[in-house]
Amino acid sequence: MQRVLVVLCLSFLLPAGALAASAPASFVAAHSLLVASSSPGNVYATGVSVVLTAPVAGDFSAFGGSIITAAPIAGDGLLIAGSISSRAPISGDFRAAGGSVNVEKPVTGDLVAFGFSVYDTGRAGGSVFIAAANAALLNGASGPVTVYGNTVSLAGDFGNNVTVVTSGHLTLAPGTTIRGKLSYEAPDTATIPASATILGGVAYTNASYIPDSGTSRALAFVSIGVFLIVRILGALILAGLLAGLFPKLAEAVTEHAYRERPRDILLTMLLGFAAFVVTPVLFLMLALTFVGIGLALLLLFAYALMALLALMYAGILFGSVLVRRFSGRVTVLWRDGVLGMLALSLLALVPFIGPLIVLFFALFSAGALLLLFFHFAFPREEHTPEML
Repeated sequence: MQRVLVVLCLSFLLPAGALAASAPASFVAAHSLLVASSSPGNVYATGVSVVLTAPVAGDFSAFGGSIITAAPIAGDGLLIAGSISSRAPISGDFRAAGGSVNVEKPVTGDLVAFGFSVYDTGRAGGSVFIAAANAALLNGASGPVTVYGNTVSLAGDFGNNVTVVTSGHLTLAPGTTIRGKLSYEAPDTATIPASATILGGVAYTNASYIPDSGTSRALAFVSIGVFLIVRILGALILAGLLAGLFPKLAEAVTEHAYRERPRDILLTMLLGFAAFVVTPVLFLMLALTFVGIGLALLLLFAYALMALLALMYAGILFGSVLVRRFSGRVTVLWRDGVLGMLALSLLALVPFIGPLIVLFFALFSAGALLLLFFHFAFPREEHTPEML
């Protein structure tokens, strides 16, 4: 299978004559390259701007920002650039990949083109394969044609079957002749004028690219899953950073939970609950006055920060409780915050019980943080616990 893939890649990247060229090859490179002398063999060129003005007896391969071929190519052509313009006949196969691909003269062999826009006003003697957002074949083709794109336009005389897969619309110009079968897949039926002739008949497959209800539900579940994973990862990282950067504060919150009696723990939770409830009311009252708008915005920022810290330290507290319970370690490490936040995030997914446990730890953490910050700002004893 790997050999088959390699052969397929080489079939696009290497012109057929490159594998069996007997004449000497020419290699040229420059910032702005003008190939003005004819070559008896293959020519390989690269540059920001490449212009071919002399005939090439072999294959012509070029890579650059802009490529223009204004002289005939007796062999195959391989062009890769941002802008490609083929203004002279090509006797072999032609392969092109770029943002804009314009083929103005006939190609005797096969035509393969990839790009944002591909316009063929010449005519390919062999098969045609095009993949582009906007594709137009305006002079037909002798061999079978396959086009993938958003907007596809066909005109001229097509000597074989034409297959089109489009996410937009397919249009046939007046007088278009298809001597084979037209098979196309699109959201809507194609614009086929009465003067167009399709000898092999038309096969239309409706392809709506708007997801159905089942696909929409699947996408919604996937989106929710990705959001939850990203949210949990962000919470794990932040909790680990807070526990690692400020271990004294994390240990103070944990000691507050272990040192206090059940009555004091309940009062701490009530303090956190009051802060969560009273602050929005105070914010609305201040926002009603012109003078208090600035203070209201500052209060809103403090409220959001308090809620974030309460959730993060709820995870740190939960992790510290688990570590003390199973290993007996008192010091708080960064991995305790990661462990606790992970366990608390998974616990929050359990209906009814999980959110209540998260709310319990968050309210206690908010109350404990408010008490610690208050005692830190207004110490009443000579010795104030170091939190940072």
